[in-house]
Amino acid sequence: MSDSESNTSESPIERFIPTGFYDVIKQERVFIGLIGLFFFLAGIAFPYAKIAMWVGFLFAGYSAIANDSIQTIGTFLASNSDKKWWVLWLWIGGIFLITVTASWYIYDGDVTYQRLTSKGFSQAPTDFSFLQVAAPIFLLILTRMRMPVSTTFLLLSAFASSAEGITSVLGKSLQGYGLALIAGLVVWLIVTNTLEKRFNGEPSKIWLPLQWIISGTLWAVWVMQDAANIAVYLPRSLDFNQFLGFSLFIFFGLGLLFYLRGDRIQEIVTEKSRVTDIRSATIIDFVYSILLVYKLTISTVPMSTTWVFLGLLAGRELGMSIMDGKEHGRPLKKVFGMAFKDLSYALIGLAVSIILAISINDQVRQELLQMVGF
Repeated sequence: MSDSESNTSESPIERFIPTGFYDVIKQERVFIGLIGLFFFLAGIAFPYAKIAMWVGFLFAGYSAIANDSIQTIGTFLASNSDKKWWVLWLWIGGIFLITVTASWYIYDGDVTYQRLTSKGFSQAPTDFSFLQVAAPIFLLILTRMRMPVSTTFLLLSAFASSAEGITSVLGKSLQGYGLALIAGLVVWLIVTNTLEKRFNGEPSKIWLPLQWIISGTLWAVWVMQDAANIAVYLPRSLDFNQFLGFSLFIFFGLGLLFYLRGDRIQEIVTEKSRVTDIRSATIIDFVYSILLVYKLTISTVPMSTTWVFLGLLAGRELGMSIMDGKEHGRPLKKVFGMAFKDLSYALIGLAVSIILAISINDQVRQELLQMVGF
């Protein structure tokens, strides 16, 4: 068949749509089908509060863990790619169960370490809108697009009863990003020429248990911060059966995530310099865990741990580039490009979360408009 004959066989629509579009649709047909099914389920469930809270929780549970996996277990996965997935899962999943069980017992059924006691989030929802139940589905879509958006903004903003709740989370998160950027820069200005330049050859045997302990600690601190993003759908005090449903679903969801090796968003971590080296990964997790512990203890206001992690990675890459661009780090231009891309994705998530918040709650919309002078 000649070129002219093949062109005439195309429909008018096909001539204006890139051929790559059809390839994407073909590759993602299962995912697109699941997203359509999830939106349908959200539409059926949202009028019935007792059903909607669990449907929303199920969506939020997996989507939040999947998107935020890059922060806490991303470097752990990258530097342990030679280990069996189920061994990694049992370690991280076991720590999750211990952490949330401790909170549930100490705080009378609260699994969030009192993250939801701050103004704007203290009352559990008694009814749901479609967008509240569907909010985690948008997060799944952004995660599939490899966007490290803030689950704190995207999920909690949908339930904020006042604009102050959103602005307080935003303020604490911006502070966290700036603090992490500075900490990452300072630490790796020192580390690059004192430790990382010696990271050649096989690491000493001490690094493996050290990394597993530090990564486990980081994961536990992250759960203390971000379990609120998932539990926001549920009563603020869970009875035993509710707690069992909450904890076991997340536990087995982690199993799926480890089986998939972090899925596509893991590329946010693996594109960074030397993160597959267990020694570099351990240092990243250690600094990150200290930052989260500090932010965890200064107030009970929820915070975007995603922004803190992105700030830390940006500071690290910048420090490595300044000290040794040829051997360890990347050129400054590329570093700024990666940092800008990561931050722009986080800002997209913030924009989506604000749109959801003002679409759901009239009071929040009015208060936010007043804040910007309308």
